[in-house]
Amino acid sequence: MSPLWLALHLPSAASARPESPGSPGSPESTESLGGLACWAGSFTPRLSLAPPAGLLLEIGGCLRLWGGLDRLLDAVLAGLEVQGHEAALASAPSPQAALWLARCTTHTHCTDIDSMHARLDALPIASIDLDVAAREKLQRFGARTLGDARRLPRDGLARRIGMAAVLTIARAYGEAVDPRPDFVFPENFSQSLELPAAVEVAPTLLFVARRLTAALAGWLAARQAGVAECVLELAHSSRETTYLVLRFAEATRDAQRFERVLRERLERLALAGPVTVLRLAAAAVEPLPGQSGTLFDGAGRAATAMAALSERLRARLGEAGVFRLATHADHRPECATQKVGAGGTAPVVSGRVAATPPRPFWLLDRPEALAEVAGRPYRRGPLRLVSGCERIESGWWDAGEAESFGDIRRDYFVALTPDARWAWVFRELRAPGGWYLHGWFA
Repeated sequence: MSPLWLALHLPSAASARPESPGSPGSPESTESLGGLACWAGSFTPRLSLAPPAGLLLEIGGCLRLWGGLDRLLDAVLAGLEVQGHEAALASAPSPQAALWLARCTTHTHCTDIDSMHARLDALPIASIDLDVAAREKLQRFGARTLGDARRLPRDGLARRIGMAAVLTIARAYGEAVDPRPDFVFPENFSQSLELPAAVEVAPTLLFVARRLTAALAGWLAARQAGVAECVLELAHSSRETTYLVLRFAEATRDAQRFERVLRERLERLALAGPVTVLRLAAAAVEPLPGQSGTLFDGAGRAATAMAALSERLRARLGEAGVFRLATHADHRPECATQKVGAGGTAPVVSGRVAATPPRPFWLLDRPEALAEVAGRPYRRGPLRLVSGCERIESGWWDAGEAESFGDIRRDYFVALTPDARWAWVFRELRAPGGWYLHGWFA
């Protein structure tokens, strides 16, 4: 795959804070570019910083994944809007050419060497970021465009404007190697965003927090990882901090899921005071490789939709308000299941599990007493027993505890009712005895 570089010229990235411009090349501007590089990890894992206002993305190896250059550019522009940046974009086979084209032109995209050379030849000498002295000398030589400078004898030009300037031009045209240090994604994600004005209403924070969740999604994509939990810190002007723990049903790096859960939490949050700074941090990261595409659009969506629904319900109702049922090692039907948190893990029962007879889908809260006619259970007519007896005797160890079901001694049967319904019934072996309906088969 031929290399193709996408350059983003972002003058606003030179500012570390929204309300005050940073100086070119300052540590603050580099830190701001690093935050944008984390966001850009959603598009490609190979990036390079070009301070003070440039970001380079190597996209030649991922164009097929995005369905072509146009779709990738649309996604980048949409993401930049969420990040609150305006940028000029340009692409070219060499990184230096992409940077110069992004700085001097508007949305210029060259996918081959010939078109790149033609675009570079037309660039004015005054607009490229060569050394000031080199630009002035080239203009005195009568070179008005980069093409004019390239046509001058290289050896003589190097003696007059310096070898560094000549090498830079050669790199732009792809005639010399242009090594670019890859951006190293941080081991831990923690990004802060200082608000231009204090915010007093929690839902208003969602629009700004989207910048942080998008950056987290990009950082996770580049690391092929996901998170089951992250924390949004809300720093107040009173120097207090509110911590919002965002939990997910499974490890994910989906920015939309981050945003949905955050929206549910913010809509129900009463702020302790005006918020001045947001900080998003993710400590526990889990490996999460990419998934293969499905042959049919609907395949594999059910599980993801259920996980997203669980996350929204937990954010809206609280962690204790949503649970699931898990099996429990107890022979008594009333005690064979237990509640487990929606994000929890069911306990693992060790040992060999013997095969058990069928169990009904619907178990009654309390067994329903049945009449007995000629030794057989009766409910709107005689019930026909269609299975053999299953005897359950268990629970003697907690027979004296008020909240337990205690000791039971029962013979269970599968029965067919007069209206052709399958029922689970038992005969109580302890006094006073009798027949009971305990559940229905689906």
